[in-house]
Amino acid sequence: MDLRLIGRHALVCGASQGIGRATAFELAQLGASVTLLSRSADALKALAAELPATHAGQQHDHVTADMLDTDALAAVVAGVVKDHAVHIVVNNSGGPPGGPLWNAEPNAFLNVFRQHLVAAQVVTSACLPGMRHAHYGRVLNVISTSVKEPIPNLGVSNTIRAAVAGWAKSLSGEVAADGITVNNVLPGYTRTDRLESLVEASVKSGRTRDEVERGLLASVPAARFGDPAEVAALLAFLASPAAGYINGTSIAVDGGRTRSLN
Repeated sequence: MDLRLIGRHALVCGASQGIGRATAFELAQLGASVTLLSRSADALKALAAELPATHAGQQHDHVTADMLDTDALAAVVAGVVKDHAVHIVVNNSGGPPGGPLWNAEPNAFLNVFRQHLVAAQVVTSACLPGMRHAHYGRVLNVISTSVKEPIPNLGVSNTIRAAVAGWAKSLSGEVAADGITVNNVLPGYTRTDRLESLVEASVKSGRTRDEVERGLLASVPAARFGDPAEVAALLAFLASPAAGYINGTSIAVDGGRTRSLN
């Protein structure tokens, strides 16, 4: 099985923590040069220094951008691809706040749409020319299992995550003949700051942390929360040559929590 990414350049968004950080390590371990992107310059600088370099010529870098600032994000990514073509894009950003749909403000949708879908379009479109030239490209989107089964009290998130999945499916058919694949990874309950914020919100409503966590795990056949490295492992595989015929899919990493068949 060919998992080697030597000579490939990956751009990992939301890389300062959680799944993004774990993915950066996995890609670097397989030989990719990794450029880290998030708003946290200090965290990225430290992480870039920690990433493994497995061969000569492998280099890691970092850039800062806010996914909500479309123009600034476009300028930053243009600078990245000008210096070094990107072959692997990991579109990843923080999850939207919780809450029902019935009283959601219009701006909540607009902001999250810009942060997730518009940002993914900006980043990916800037990287596609280099992928086409290399006849090798991987566009990987970290979304949510809500694209298969909407999650209660995450109305805005459910809506926008589904839009990103539709964007990815559409794009996958347009670029496949150029050696480029587009796939979505759907994390379930994973030990990240996002999960912590959801647990804390429930604790504030009067339940204990243990009650909240047991309630979440009641729906997970594996009976535990996932680790960011477990999600990152799938992302790294999908980035590799071995996954070249996997395209347009949405794959859950959730311990079996998603009950639907597709």
